[in-house]
Amino acid sequence: MRIEEELYKAACELAARKYPTGWAGAAAVRTAADTILTSISPEINNAALHLCMEVGAYLEAEKLGEDITHSLCVFRENEHAPFQILTPCGICQERLLRWGDGVLAAVTNPDNTLLFKPLKELTPYHWSAVNHRDD
Repeated sequence: MRIEEELYKAACELAARKYPTGWAGAAAVRTAADTILTSISPEINNAALHLCMEVGAYLEAEKLGEDITHSLCVFRENEHAPFQILTPCGICQERLLRWGDGVLAAVTNPDNTLLFKPLKELTPYHWSAVNHRDD
């Protein structure tokens, strides 16, 4: 099974297990050490306190001292709907830049296929270019 497929499977399984009915979402990342980390965004009464689904996995990678190579986020509207891929929001793209602009992120696309793009393609005019980053 390809890395991309493993991430998709891990995220979908976590989302379905954690949220068996209704809306569901989860994220999965792969590290350079070939570790797959998953996370969710718990439901919180105050919407201003919500975190993106990927944050837990990002923090776990940092705690382990492992570099993230791939990131994927999925959601579904309800238990009868298929999972859809979400491009990382701008904030998560900023978070992923911690590991360089070559990190591969799954992106939303019309066919909902596993399509990964390097961060530098998602944000080609990123402000960090003034720092002469080559990664």
